[in-house]
Amino acid sequence: MSTELTAAAALALLGLLVGSFLNVVVHRVPAGQSVVRPGSSCPECGSPVRARDNIPVVSWLLLRGRCRDCAHPISARYPLVELGCAALFGALTLRFGLSPILPALLFLAAIGLALAMIDLDVSRLPFEISVPGLGVTAVLLALAGFADGWSPVAVALLSALAWFGLYWSLWFGTGGRGMGLGDVVLAPTLGLALGWLGWGPSLVGLLGGFAIGSVVGVTLMLVGRAGRRSQIPFGPSMLAGALLGAFAGSAIWGAYLGTIG
Repeated sequence: MSTELTAAAALALLGLLVGSFLNVVVHRVPAGQSVVRPGSSCPECGSPVRARDNIPVVSWLLLRGRCRDCAHPISARYPLVELGCAALFGALTLRFGLSPILPALLFLAAIGLALAMIDLDVSRLPFEISVPGLGVTAVLLALAGFADGWSPVAVALLSALAWFGLYWSLWFGTGGRGMGLGDVVLAPTLGLALGWLGWGPSLVGLLGGFAIGSVVGVTLMLVGRAGRRSQIPFGPSMLAGALLGAFAGSAIWGAYLGTIG
């Protein structure tokens, strides 16, 4: 097995563990609860989750998706979040290798997955995650700068400003009806990280989020799941656009410039 595949496999395993913790974050942060204490327990009978039942994915399969004590069903979303985080970690490692920017991208993938799940659940992006997320991302990018040079800094800062400016304008211009404040707070973090990768990833990520959101909205209306006045969480589309920008933004932007050049 090549070094790249070995690294991707190792970080995918790490993603499983991180995904297990993200399930706690998704459940507790919106409720204002600590993500550290108390330990995990069954929401139905209150029995503590045993250590052997905390193995990502495997424990859910062995328990057949039910609590060991009361047989209450355990949502399939738990192993899906774990697998999703593992897939993101592995894919990002294959795409960027063991580069200095990888830790920042892995961190954003983790909090982005948690924020998307929370937004789908309660229609908000908690500041408890997004505000410190900006600081952590900035620190991780600074470490990347020390290791690999500071040439991306100017574009990253301008990108963060552009993302924030657009989202703030939409929020302010609609009186908060067309854009949530949580989206505004998250925007500069995504802009900063994607801008570090270049203008192509930043712009594709920015515009891609709105394109994905439009497709989701129209699809939900066509199948009767939403109306013209329905409030549809935008965070997942925003984050999906950022993911598109990270993985394919340079190629897409280059192809676009080729068509107009």
